[in-house]
Amino acid sequence: MSVVLPPVPLDGPAPGARSGAAALSIVSNSVLILLKVIAGTVTGSVALLTEALHSVFDLVASVVAFVSVRKADEPADDDHPYGHEKFEDMAAAIEGMLILVGSGVIVFESVRRLVVGGEVHALGFGMAVLAISIAVNVVVSARLSARARETGSPALEADAAHLRTDALTSGGVLIGLALVQITGEAWLDPVVALLVAVSIVVAGVRILRSSSRVLIDEALPAAELAAIGDEVLGFGHRGVAGFHKLRARRAGARRYVDMHVQFRAGTSLEDAHETSHALQDAIRSRVQGADVLIHLEPEDRVVPGTEVPAVAPGRRGPLSGG
Repeated sequence: MSVVLPPVPLDGPAPGARSGAAALSIVSNSVLILLKVIAGTVTGSVALLTEALHSVFDLVASVVAFVSVRKADEPADDDHPYGHEKFEDMAAAIEGMLILVGSGVIVFESVRRLVVGGEVHALGFGMAVLAISIAVNVVVSARLSARARETGSPALEADAAHLRTDALTSGGVLIGLALVQITGEAWLDPVVALLVAVSIVVAGVRILRSSSRVLIDEALPAAELAAIGDEVLGFGHRGVAGFHKLRARRAGARRYVDMHVQFRAGTSLEDAHETSHALQDAIRSRVQGADVLIHLEPEDRVVPGTEVPAVAPGRRGPLSGG
């Protein structure tokens, strides 16, 4: 006879811990869009105008992140029994797509300006706006990244990466405008914009790859699976005889882990139940945000090669439990 031990309730990030950071990103992007549009109009720089467009996509991405983290904070319900954490991963994928769309628009406008031609002027004002933009994005992205690490939020990390990309591209445009001012060659402006587009594509592809892995339920990294195996091996002295069918995936900031754990003959159901709860807590101490589901089984279900010794040998376990 086997028993399924339900997952232990988890204490997620405090409500508002992530949405506050996302709101800061919305405010900063709104201000930067206004400054860049004014500077681009005054200078006539296509690179500056594409930077303004890039910030528009940043703003949309920040709004998406804000909505997704608020949705992810909602508790599980009848329609979403596993919670709403994957809204964050979906938001990260949307941000990646927005970055790619933005780069396409930049390429189009830059090529058009190279063909048609154009002049730039009042470069000092444009360069000052870019310097402000870089400083703001560096500060806000650092704040978002720190909060993403604290809460395990993929949406905030994607937003932080988005802003870091914006800061880098602004730096490129700043260098381009400086070159135009020094050399007087206006064609350098759209060429710099094209180079900026390439860096944006790289960032967008990176975010899309990361979020898609979670959306298709890719297994947790080997290090986290090994940590889970270590903890199971550490419970041999409490009656654990083996484990197998270990599966683990991620959704938002949450990790979902389930496995079959076998107990030695003579272990009472009460003792197995108590030990399994202790094992759930131990796994959660090693794997951040783990929601652990354990299927209890008798010793005769142990799969050869997945045995757990009665005395833990250095607490280093197999990666998959068979």
